[in-house]
Amino acid sequence: MNHQALSSFIWSVADLLRGDYKQSEYGRVILPFTVLRRLDCVLAATKPAVLAEFEAKTKAGLNPEPFLLRKAGQRFCNTSPLDLVKLLGDQDHIRQNLYAYVQAFSPAARDIFERFDFFTQVERLAKANLLYLVTEKFANIDLHPDVVDNASMGAAFEELIRKFAEISNETAGEHFTPREVIRLMVNLLFIEDDEVLTAGNAVVRTLYDPTAGTGGMLSVAGEFLAEHNPQARLTMHGQELNDESYAICKADMLIKGQDVANIVAGNTLSDDGHGGRKFDYMLSNPPFGVEWKKVEKQVRQEHEQKGFDGRFGPGLPRVSDGSMLFLMHLLSKMRPAADGGSRFGIVLNGSPLFTGGAGSGESEIRRYVLENDLVEAIVGLPTDMFYNTGIATYVWVLSNRKPRYREGQVQLIDASGYWQKMRKSLGSKRREMSDEHIATVTRLFGDFTEAELVTVFDAAGQALGEPVLVTRKDSAPEAPEGGRIKRVPIARIFRNRDFGYTTITVERPLRDEAGKVVVGTKGKQKGKLQPDSALRDTENVPLAEDIGAYFKREVLPHAPDAWIDEEKSKVGYEIPFNRHFYVFEPPRSLHAIDEELKTVTASIMKMLGELAE
Repeated sequence: MNHQALSSFIWSVADLLRGDYKQSEYGRVILPFTVLRRLDCVLAATKPAVLAEFEAKTKAGLNPEPFLLRKAGQRFCNTSPLDLVKLLGDQDHIRQNLYAYVQAFSPAARDIFERFDFFTQVERLAKANLLYLVTEKFANIDLHPDVVDNASMGAAFEELIRKFAEISNETAGEHFTPREVIRLMVNLLFIEDDEVLTAGNAVVRTLYDPTAGTGGMLSVAGEFLAEHNPQARLTMHGQELNDESYAICKADMLIKGQDVANIVAGNTLSDDGHGGRKFDYMLSNPPFGVEWKKVEKQVRQEHEQKGFDGRFGPGLPRVSDGSMLFLMHLLSKMRPAADGGSRFGIVLNGSPLFTGGAGSGESEIRRYVLENDLVEAIVGLPTDMFYNTGIATYVWVLSNRKPRYREGQVQLIDASGYWQKMRKSLGSKRREMSDEHIATVTRLFGDFTEAELVTVFDAAGQALGEPVLVTRKDSAPEAPEGGRIKRVPIARIFRNRDFGYTTITVERPLRDEAGKVVVGTKGKQKGKLQPDSALRDTENVPLAEDIGAYFKREVLPHAPDAWIDEEKSKVGYEIPFNRHFYVFEPPRSLHAIDEELKTVTASIMKMLGELAE
């Protein structure tokens, strides 16, 4: 059963709820019941053995839980003889029996239903005489992992959350990331780690997501590693603010056999649930453009009191967008390079690339990651890829264990053209990346190469075939006689300092009414030219260029009396991603435009003449 068929079936429960529940409230019933049925099915085969073991160990006066978990083959169990199907046999007492059944789960699983506030919905359904009908619906669907694998189950949860978020007018993007984006990020994360990917190496690695959502990133990373090296093991860690998403993530981790104590509820920025921990790999898709005013006090306090000993040493971004706070949080979780180092991928919108001038919080954060040689690559994704927004997004890949050939450099990859149209739009998501697109971007990153799309045009200006991807190793096609070649950069490599600049303050003298230059008469300003604030200007000088030479060449010819106030000079960093991939298309000649206008005018006059006849 694919996830769309599954989510459609589960969605049919909404027909029962209509009238007694608002549309925006459907998720409060459907999500916890889906999780309950999933756990129900997972435990079905081992239930008789678990019940027998429970009785034996209880009679012996022993703590039964460790024995029961072993019998269940899971990190959770249930000691009630009931399940959803048996609950239907006693319609008059279904509310009490459902309570007893859920309470019989082990503590880790019980917490899931407490996060859903499940018992409040049970009471409400019972009062509306809907509890039996809803339970019957879910009892009749088989959600065993052999029928619905973990990937399909995760996708179904995400589809349901997306629908409920749309109805409630909430931000679905705060909950989960499109699967193909996660696959791309996971590819970029692991591609350079031969030790992990080589079959037979029984390595253990840690993976962390501070904005875990429903656990999609953790799940896809685990599936990727299991596919390439079944002996390798990922221990997964995460933190999630939204209770419903946290509950689903925790249920997913339980079924996968992960230690759910590693999945923490709460706000990552104000209350780090993994304080002091370091990780091998990290992934995150923090919410775009969401302000952090609620946690501003705690964040500023940590920044001011702990500095670089805390998480936010480099600087603080503006309160209107907290995504760069998550970037710094991940930096603080990197394992020291001497201990093997870390690599992480984070999805950000365009703002962190260039927002903020020299000396601003955003610029200082960029300065920190670039001057410390932490940025491996930035990949520009297609627009209309996310469920709640169509804006441009970028995957940043950072590492403190860069291969030697990457040291001191950053690779920019423009993957904005690598998409295909979806058959059916999902919210704002109208495009998706195919497996081939993901493989191409992964290869460009793995080869650490520059590349461009080359299109060959004939003499008439017609394209000869599809554009060809050409790397530095390939020989580019040649233009036919009278034709031309169009080159569009796809991947480029820059030195870290290419993104740096010094903002200099250019002053010009203040003049009195007679036009004479005003000179200071007191204190430190005595004998010095006084600047005219109305004529003050700034210039950004690339770090690689000598400031004096730049000033002499670019400023003095236009303002011979100008000087630089060196005390105000500041170093800044920005990454003008789109500028590096812009290709100038020369406009058509006036003669060609004039000829086309004459042709169109003649055609219109001919049609008018025919109408007049």
